[in-house]
Amino acid sequence: MKTALNVPLLLRQFIDCLVLTMAYVAALETVGTFQHPAHSPSNIPVWCISLITWLATGLYLHLYDDFRSRPFSYEFMAIVKTLLLHICILTFTLFYFFKFFYSPRAFIGVYSAYVFIGMMLSKIMIKKLFLRIRMRGYNMKNILIVGAGETAMNFHNTIATNDHFGYQCVGFVDNTPNQAINGKYLGPLSSLGHILENHEIDDVVLAIPESSREETESIIVASEKAAKRVKIIASCYQHCTSTVSMSLFGSFPVITIRSSPLDNSGNQQFKRLFDICFTLFLLITFSWLFILIAILVKISSPGPVIYKQERWGLKNKKLTIYKFRTMRVNSEWNSDGSYRLTTRNDPRVTRIGKFLRHTSLDELPQFFNVLKGEMSFVGPRPHVTPMHLELQKTVQHYMLRHLVKPGITGWAQVNGCRGENERVDWQQQRINLDIWYIENYSCWLDFQIIFQTIVNLIKGDKNAF
Repeated sequence: MKTALNVPLLLRQFIDCLVLTMAYVAALETVGTFQHPAHSPSNIPVWCISLITWLATGLYLHLYDDFRSRPFSYEFMAIVKTLLLHICILTFTLFYFFKFFYSPRAFIGVYSAYVFIGMMLSKIMIKKLFLRIRMRGYNMKNILIVGAGETAMNFHNTIATNDHFGYQCVGFVDNTPNQAINGKYLGPLSSLGHILENHEIDDVVLAIPESSREETESIIVASEKAAKRVKIIASCYQHCTSTVSMSLFGSFPVITIRSSPLDNSGNQQFKRLFDICFTLFLLITFSWLFILIAILVKISSPGPVIYKQERWGLKNKKLTIYKFRTMRVNSEWNSDGSYRLTTRNDPRVTRIGKFLRHTSLDELPQFFNVLKGEMSFVGPRPHVTPMHLELQKTVQHYMLRHLVKPGITGWAQVNGCRGENERVDWQQQRINLDIWYIENYSCWLDFQIIFQTIVNLIKGDKNAF
């Protein structure tokens, strides 16, 4: 069997130091430092401080954790956080202790760009290199799976079909052998200590969700006596998503099976501040457009300018949204009292209403819902009550969209899923997009959605009717 090669932490740090050094020299060249005192005495101390602060912040922010079983996005965020803190420390150092350093502002800007590009390229190249190495059987971690049931087999299949995780199974330990493990059954739980002593094992994975407390404790004790790390697969693993997280409530580890960046109060406050500022800016800038549309709606057909409708928002609470009226008055219900979905070329829609719906300008009064705090500018679109009650029964995970405030526009809308449709598969796709947005929220994603919404508003949306 090929032996496992442990890539030491010092090697990863050494590669980062090379990248930092090249970025440092390139930044000095770019800002023209070498045109002045050729070997400025401050250059070497600043370079040393740069290396030290990067390594220290990297360790503090978990940049050097083992990312083999996680997507690159985790490592990317660790790089970004390390770079931001590193630059803050370096900026403070230059301005307070190296006041005669040439062009510190220009240097820091150029240096930051070079470090970011260099780190990203080096991490991607190293990840690809290690993937090739692992596919050849090197740099692998040996694991022993305790259990031979469905959970254990599913876990084994996961690591067997994902070489980039860098794990290989030495064998299975369980009181009940499983014919599907292809000769890798090593013995019962009572022989775990002996098995750990006679095999090269890095980690022990406990994959018996239904095991008793005493049984779990004996497995952990035996593994730790053999100096092996223990990993436990939670019994709720089949319900967990890619955003699963764990936190400690006192001494109790608590698993959150589905989390969102919007669970963070800081992100909530930033989103709210952006909603208020951006909405006020649009209201002031386009106040003339509100007046123009109101006049056109009023002269196009009899009835009120603003249409009020009951919908459902955050925490499944009712709210009243505002829209410019686009249909004839009292035309949304059938004679039998059932809700009447809007269809393409619907005769109930007025001439000006057709234009407003096609360009989404009928949604503009919802700016006031945003200012009231009932809605956000970007988020899942709220549904009318009849659809809301129906979709709860027919669409999987529908209610999860009510974990955040509804929006004027959203990820589903800019990806073509908008309007009312009776097809369950279409509604499921829409809800899946809404949930993806909730679990992957960022201010940059909001900016992207707003930009795509503006593009759709200009060119018109074929799915808006």
